[in-house]
Amino acid sequence: MSEESDSLRTSPSVASLSENELPPPSAPAGYVCSLTEDLVAKAREELQEKPEWRLRDVQALRDMVRKECPNLSTSLEDAFLLRFLRARKFDYDRALQLLINYHSCRRSWPEVFNNLRPSALKEVLASGFLTVLPHTDPRGCHVLCLRPDRWIPSNYPITENIRAIYLTLEKLIQSEETQVNGIVILADYKGVSLSKASHFGPFIAKKVIGILQDGFPIRIKAVHVVNEPRIFKGIFAIIKPFLKEKIANRFFLHGSDLNSLHTNLPRNILPREYGGTAGELDITAWNAVLLASEEDFVREFCQPGPPCDSILGQALPPEGLSSEVPCDDSTRAMKSQLYSCY
Repeated sequence: MSEESDSLRTSPSVASLSENELPPPSAPAGYVCSLTEDLVAKAREELQEKPEWRLRDVQALRDMVRKECPNLSTSLEDAFLLRFLRARKFDYDRALQLLINYHSCRRSWPEVFNNLRPSALKEVLASGFLTVLPHTDPRGCHVLCLRPDRWIPSNYPITENIRAIYLTLEKLIQSEETQVNGIVILADYKGVSLSKASHFGPFIAKKVIGILQDGFPIRIKAVHVVNEPRIFKGIFAIIKPFLKEKIANRFFLHGSDLNSLHTNLPRNILPREYGGTAGELDITAWNAVLLASEEDFVREFCQPGPPCDSILGQALPPEGLSSEVPCDDSTRAMKSQLYSCY
């Protein structure tokens, strides 16, 4: 579904309240918005986020979790739930489904999510397989740079690379700016051989894309692929069937034409390796950011969790039920009031 149609899903306005309905709750001490005025305006326009209703919307989602998913072991903190509301433009039902999917993905792929912490991935980080560029693009998107040629399959399995990507996404999404602006991916396929590409089969592709599209609260605004060899057509053929149309349309294949890349990512944010003026590509700064977050990841990903059976059954919407149904202001206001009664 297009973003234009997504924008039709708006959160409740003050005008939609009847005299008997409660005003938005006051913000608890635990949450303080860190968005600038410009980003508040952007969130209102693009994500249907209304500051005057923000905490009321969070409470509505929290009540839905408690009522519909009492066995879901999840954080119910304001800042955490806001990630899911923003990722689904404050549509309560879709935000709840995304939250369920998020935890289901974590439980169903233990090779990736168990013991997920920076110190367990030092070899991947040191290889330069991925980093985040120090400068954002003109829209405020952080640029996640992937270089598969830096991976040596004999050193560790491909799932370690996926773990490093997920680790990075988890760190990025902690920022409210990233929640609003989204991210851009720059993938350099220079030197990727057929034997290396063969590790990324349909099973892995489906899993990874499923997480990025439906199981993680992040907005991927563009994927720029450079230096792709002929074999990349085969790789993309594996990926494309699992991509939603909106995401597929955000893939841009530039080949070795860096001028084409620069029309989307300006030279002043790119390292010299990609025709930029921002100096040599440095992986140490981002690695240091991740390694400094060790305790946060240990707390989140290295504790015993509940059996996955308690939530996996809720991972997908029932057959025939679309999660894309628009929800107008009056409906959303009514939902919030209903859940507050339980």
